[in-house]
Amino acid sequence: MARNPWKLFRIFLKDLFDLHEGKEEEEKTIADITKGVEFRGTNLWILIFAILIASIGLDVNSTAVIIGAMLISPLMGPIMGIGLGAGINDLPLVRKSLFNLAIAVSISVITSALYFLVTPLHEAQSELLARTYPTLWDVVIAFFGGLAGIVAGSRKEKSNAIPGVAIATALMPPLCTAGYALANGNWLFLAGAFYLFSINSVFITVATFLIVRLLNYPKKQFEDFSAERRVKNFIAFCALITIIPSIIMAYNLVTKTIFEQNSKQFVSKFFDYEQTQVIRQEADAESQTIEVTLYGEPIGENEINRINSELEKNGLNGATLIVQQGYIPKDTMSDETFVRIEQDIKVGIIEEMYEKNNEIIKGKEEQISFLENEILKYKSKELPVEDISRELKAQYNTVTQFSITNSVIYEMDSIKPDTVCLAYVKFSKRPKNSDRKKIEDWLKVRTKTNSLKLLVY
Repeated sequence: MARNPWKLFRIFLKDLFDLHEGKEEEEKTIADITKGVEFRGTNLWILIFAILIASIGLDVNSTAVIIGAMLISPLMGPIMGIGLGAGINDLPLVRKSLFNLAIAVSISVITSALYFLVTPLHEAQSELLARTYPTLWDVVIAFFGGLAGIVAGSRKEKSNAIPGVAIATALMPPLCTAGYALANGNWLFLAGAFYLFSINSVFITVATFLIVRLLNYPKKQFEDFSAERRVKNFIAFCALITIIPSIIMAYNLVTKTIFEQNSKQFVSKFFDYEQTQVIRQEADAESQTIEVTLYGEPIGENEINRINSELEKNGLNGATLIVQQGYIPKDTMSDETFVRIEQDIKVGIIEEMYEKNNEIIKGKEEQISFLENEILKYKSKELPVEDISRELKAQYNTVTQFSITNSVIYEMDSIKPDTVCLAYVKFSKRPKNSDRKKIEDWLKVRTKTNSLKLLVY
């Protein structure tokens, strides 16, 4: 009799994703996690060293150093201990884990704050700023990181997943950021950093609790069965109050990103003019405004109205377009806006002037080179009329008038131009033909040209 294919497929999937295969004995896993809960002696010193390394990494904006610090951090122990204790109804383990987590957090923040008080570097770098605005994605990362951590911790063959969880959920940097905020009195950073750490801690705990229950770890029996329900409700409550703000932040982040992307595309599409350039554009998702500063030939009011009418069609419904162009009186805007626009305009003008000046200089250099060549050509063809006149007068005292010049003569049959040297000589007494020939030969030698025509009167 043929077996049901769907049933076979379900059996295959169950076998493929079976978490019980390769599972360590429950008592051994519980003992390992419980052992990692306590912070004293070696664990405490390793935590301090890891916090110092992570603080330096945040201070110098080095991702590699931050990852190195997270690899040696023992912070995962008490967090997983809370989830395990809740999963097996071991309230003493939960209390012990919470106590040790409080010690670890306190020492971490104090150590980091002391470092940031003495360091000469006080600028908040990008790695530090990234830990001040948690969103829904941090919740997802923490939850799946916690799942990977407890699954790996429950195996007979241990993997490197727990260090990977420490990297993915980033337990250390938020505490270091809190230390930075405490040292610099930035309470907004402090709240954001502690919220990110809370997200990671709560959802690693939730993930641990779920896997422990899924793998049917042996539970301790409460004398009062309502106590187990209270623990479940408490975990659910913590997860809920943690996730709600992150959802709001994630929604705001997505809305902001979409608005900025749409604004950038809109400006690129509708402010493309030959004589006008966009020197600055700024989109503010909170106020739903798009501010565009133009340089060059002003665009008309009708054109601006036309562009405004395109906002809704391009995913910017409700947005306000502000176009800055031409001269704007300082008293109509804030000092900060005026300074920013002034700087942008100066930079734009300088860049454009530099490019235009380069083009002008290049054109002038070409023109100068051409004129110099023409002058050289002209000078090479220029004849010393005064000198030749005196020399000719010295040879023939009957000369009364003289002129010599290069001239263009056209052959009328072909209309083809030709350059000849024309010499005009007038005598008081007509010279002999032999003298005329001598004058012509002498002028050819003197002017260094064979194409000479002599006119004698």
